[in-house]
Amino acid sequence: MRNTTKVEALIENCRSEGKWQRVIELTDELKTGSPNNECLAHFLIGEARLESYLEENAPIESNFSKAKTGLSEARRCLNLVTGENGQKAGIALDAFLLLAKLCYACGEYEKSLENFVKAELNTLAEKELTLRSLKILAESYAIKGLCLENQTSKPSSKFKKAEKDAEMISCFERATDLGLLYLQEQDIATYASSANSTGGSTLAINTSVQQSASNMAISSTIPANPLELNRRMGAILETALQRAPIVLIKAGKLLEAIDRYRAMLNAIETKTTQSLRLTLSRQLAEVLLRGVSGTIYTPPFQKKQGAGSTLKSGGTSKKLWKPRRYAARNQFVPRNQQEETILLLLIAEALAVRDTVLSQSPEFKVARTHAMGNATAVYDLLTLATVRWGLVQLLNESFEKALKFSFGEQHVWRQYGISLMAAGKHMHALRVLQESMKLNPGDHMPCLLAAKLCYESLGIIKEGLDYAQLALKRETKGLRPSRSQLYVGIGYQQLAIQSVLKVERENYNKFALEALEKAVQNDGNDHLCEYYLSLQYALLNNIPEAMTHIRFALALRTEHAPSLHLFALLLTASRRPREALVVTEDALEEFPDNLNLLHVKAHLQLHLQDAEIALVTVQRMLGIWRELYESQVNVEEEKHSDTKSLILHVPSSQMSDKDSNSVYAASLAAVSRVEQALSEAASSLSSFTPKPGPQRPWMIQIKIWLLLADVYLTIEQPAEALNCIHEASQIYPLSHQIMYMRGLVCVFQEQWNEAKQCFLNAVAANPNHTEALRALGETHHVLGEPRLAEKLLKDAAKLDPSCPKIWFTLGKVLESLGEFTASADCMATALQLEPTCPILPFTSIALTFD
Repeated sequence: MRNTTKVEALIENCRSEGKWQRVIELTDELKTGSPNNECLAHFLIGEARLESYLEENAPIESNFSKAKTGLSEARRCLNLVTGENGQKAGIALDAFLLLAKLCYACGEYEKSLENFVKAELNTLAEKELTLRSLKILAESYAIKGLCLENQTSKPSSKFKKAEKDAEMISCFERATDLGLLYLQEQDIATYASSANSTGGSTLAINTSVQQSASNMAISSTIPANPLELNRRMGAILETALQRAPIVLIKAGKLLEAIDRYRAMLNAIETKTTQSLRLTLSRQLAEVLLRGVSGTIYTPPFQKKQGAGSTLKSGGTSKKLWKPRRYAARNQFVPRNQQEETILLLLIAEALAVRDTVLSQSPEFKVARTHAMGNATAVYDLLTLATVRWGLVQLLNESFEKALKFSFGEQHVWRQYGISLMAAGKHMHALRVLQESMKLNPGDHMPCLLAAKLCYESLGIIKEGLDYAQLALKRETKGLRPSRSQLYVGIGYQQLAIQSVLKVERENYNKFALEALEKAVQNDGNDHLCEYYLSLQYALLNNIPEAMTHIRFALALRTEHAPSLHLFALLLTASRRPREALVVTEDALEEFPDNLNLLHVKAHLQLHLQDAEIALVTVQRMLGIWRELYESQVNVEEEKHSDTKSLILHVPSSQMSDKDSNSVYAASLAAVSRVEQALSEAASSLSSFTPKPGPQRPWMIQIKIWLLLADVYLTIEQPAEALNCIHEASQIYPLSHQIMYMRGLVCVFQEQWNEAKQCFLNAVAANPNHTEALRALGETHHVLGEPRLAEKLLKDAAKLDPSCPKIWFTLGKVLESLGEFTASADCMATALQLEPTCPILPFTSIALTFD
């Protein structure tokens, strides 16, 4: 009798540990010891054969026919114990549950449900169960839910359907609770056996202990073999744990699904559920990102889980089949959708990073690919979340960690490069994109991103053109046209704008026109190709052709702010300023916060003698700047940010002439000139520090202050204009634009020597500033220095040969020198250019890639 008891204890341990071959061996020994145990032996053999079969053959549709043959012996054994003898032995209930599992593995869903009815699954009272019984019960609820979901027969009425859906959801919820509880209990049992086997003192485990430290200790002793962990959970239980919230979503119960996700994630972690936690965290984050708006979102409700979640023999029955949950006093609870989503993704990231495989050996290829797929999915969601809420720095930190295990993973490198672009770390982003190009020599996208970066942010146009041409070489013919050809045209166009030599500029303009025309031919439905072709014709002073193509661009995409901007300037170049004002005002209806369009509107109002209205427009620009950028500039600038790209370069939309891409053009060569010539600014060179935060918004504010100063000069208020200049100089005192505007105030006050010094300072800071060169030449002319004036005006004409003001001023200077023929030619050139001269240079429009 004692021997039989010992065998039964061994069998129970083997059942809990899933050692089914050993169970069969011990069952034979049990029958030998006591023939009265024949009923129990049939049950154990049937159970062992069923479980060992399912460990090797998943219960999926492709295995149904095979299962009917392979499980025939197990079915026979289990059927033998469902009668009166089995009921007397107390194993008939488990036999029915296992038969239901067997029928499910064979695809016999109706028979499976019939066995659950016989087992009276719905009426079972909650009580303490052994490990094996917990798993059987958890799987039974899971199988019943899956059978209800896969039933072919449809309910006869809406009421029946709702009843069936409610029962199915209830089954999955119970399956998840029991499944998590089973895995927690299994961890405790494993820890106890591990402690005993190592010769340690007997460990009395109180199942009510819920401190996270002890649970972490338990988890750390369990082997991390993926096959072992998968065997412990089983395919059915794993399916149910992932399926529970999904069926709620399908039933339209989104908030209940979110609560189910939260409940599962708040269950105390086990070694077996760590990979599942990664999946659940990612899925819940995706639901919050895609399916939940701020209006229906409710933050997690923190319930007191002290005595309620403990598993005591004297506890209430309602809590016996619930998993234990974390209930630390200082537990963080998200307060809003943003916090919860980011928290979930950071948890998922930590789990995904932990599972990554660093070894590059061929035998680990499958595991490495699987782990990398999980990590990439998390990083893609993290990208969506952080960009949506402006947390780009957090994304950068995550990608930096990802690089440690992303050798040769082009997708991660590209995403990292894009995140650096968004964070304003332009030079670092370029280096990352260069690495991305090497990883996939056939992909043109990193080349286009690098070209955009060089054109728009770094001001290294030739390098950008090289990347664009490389993208064109990589482009696969026959596929959807890319923008490689367009980017080549943009590169040549920008080189032409920056060129000082006439021959060089003409060559670049020719190449730009050819490339942009080819881009339009390649993709006639791309509004951006038409836009840049129109801009190229405008720069070549071919206004009719430019008008034709800008109309094509607007027909392809009506709501495109740069196209509307260019259209307004083309109207001013056609001597239709009032129509241009109407277009600008219409555009501002769609883009009320567009400072570039407001800038054009203010200049048009000044041109049409509406200075008081222009004053209101500029004041509105200041208000919009505060709304858009004040929070940005109050943030301390990162120590390792790319200073050159943020401070030393301003996009063309931020200045008002062709040198706008050269705020610091030839900056190294100009440093000595700046120190010598800037009499009022030289003393501040050593003490000047840039304003905190991103520098682009500060440069936009400088532009607004200087425009306001221009308006005040127009309405003859030089003191107010000087106040505006002072505000701008507080941001960046070495700006050539500020020095130029201060010179205009001196001209207004007829302080010619002071004006001359201001213009000299502006030219010293930026020798390519044509407006400062023209104004300095005019000042020399007034001061009786016509030869110096002639030299400066000719230099300005070389830089900007299409400016009628320069030619007209040069004509006046030559007339004073008695060179009447040359003067007449200059005047004639000015008259010829004036009708097609826009109110602002065409180069004042920002580079756009949208």
